[in-house]
Amino acid sequence: MTTMREAPATRVTLPSVLAHYYDDLQRCAAVVREGRAGSRDSSFTPPFALPPLTPALERFYSAAEVGITPLGEYRGVELVLLDLMRNPRTRTTKSVASLTMVARAVEHIHRTGEPVMLLTPSSANKATALRDAVYRAVECGLVDSRQLRIVSVVPKSAVAKVWASPLSTDPELASRNPVLVYPGADRAGVKTLARAVADDHTDDLYALTGTRLWYSLDIDNYRMADAVRALAEAEFLPPRAERLHAHSVSSAYGLLGHHLGRDLVSDGDPARYFLVQHLDTPDMVLSLLFGTTERNRLPEYTLDERVGLYTQNTDPRFPATTYEPNEVLDPTFYTRQPPTSEVMNRLVREHGGGGIVVSLHECLLRYPYLRCLLAPAGIALPADPRRLREWSLVMALTGVLNAIDRELIREDQVVVHGSGSYSEDDYTPIAGPAMKTVTTPCDVRGAVFHAALVGSCG
Repeated sequence: MTTMREAPATRVTLPSVLAHYYDDLQRCAAVVREGRAGSRDSSFTPPFALPPLTPALERFYSAAEVGITPLGEYRGVELVLLDLMRNPRTRTTKSVASLTMVARAVEHIHRTGEPVMLLTPSSANKATALRDAVYRAVECGLVDSRQLRIVSVVPKSAVAKVWASPLSTDPELASRNPVLVYPGADRAGVKTLARAVADDHTDDLYALTGTRLWYSLDIDNYRMADAVRALAEAEFLPPRAERLHAHSVSSAYGLLGHHLGRDLVSDGDPARYFLVQHLDTPDMVLSLLFGTTERNRLPEYTLDERVGLYTQNTDPRFPATTYEPNEVLDPTFYTRQPPTSEVMNRLVREHGGGGIVVSLHECLLRYPYLRCLLAPAGIALPADPRRLREWSLVMALTGVLNAIDRELIREDQVVVHGSGSYSEDDYTPIAGPAMKTVTTPCDVRGAVFHAALVGSCG
């Protein structure tokens, strides 16, 4: 039986990680700007540059904190947690990018006097993090609540994961910052709705209200900020040739941000990446392994009536057991055919790494062990897994342990990117008049214009 060694007492906590690496982030922003030069995309985006650091901005950035904790060894493989979930108002890594995005919006407002409204489709965590960053900007006195607003479009299946905040409990703020709920069967339909409004009605909104509409779902918004992962790695983890970075992914924005940061600070071996997904949306792993996202490449599952589980033993990169071959382990992971697959495939094929798909049953088998494993990092999973609402971290660790057992990982150290973990005890779900059901682009357009006009500066 495999046992876990006690982790070394070298835990690192880096407060205000954005302020700590501000000069490096400005360099990352310059790289992103250069890469976008000549783009024909005419939609509004605040410049990829961060405003000068002020005491108020430092208070604003203080929500972004990173922890690094060795977790001991598993079957001879050293495990390290890169904890990116330390904002207690979100418990997700999306806070890091959201704070930089809102800082850019604030700079645009100060420079031009134009109000900005973010429009973001989200499966929950991006919406929660951006809403928190918008409120934090008001809270820290960077802007007035009439100058900066956010409209979020989320699938009905994930709305219970959106956190309540003053943007939803204060009636005036709620009217300016609504959460639009899409009840359609295709969760990714929220992207289609929001994109249609951004493409067709941005100019109309500006002409009527003077408000700039920012469709925020752009990988560069996240790559720029997620570069801090590599900056923290370079400062606090000794170089290691056999290091693997593992992450639960939907589109792998975080790992691509790590890659950007690593290019900036490291002249050593390129990073190796390991992708963890679930059975409902295994598209990045399928693309990596087979060059296609067609579900017919999944192994065939058969019901084992003796144990009441669906099983397969033909491909170790997919769950050996599952309650349901098409289960939705966590609705946060909803992206199908992500455009980032091609670049991630290339990075893994050129430099090493891999991928695996996990099931809820496999996560539950590991769950008591993971509670002990995470204790040195100060992360307390609820004793009852039914209270867990964000499964990203549990998925990532389950995938890594399964891969080690199945000899899919041969590196001697794995850095697990902890991108999200929270239970129903950590937050209150959004409710009430802050939410509005939408089914068409016309519905979204109406909500956007209403939110822009309520208490407008003009």
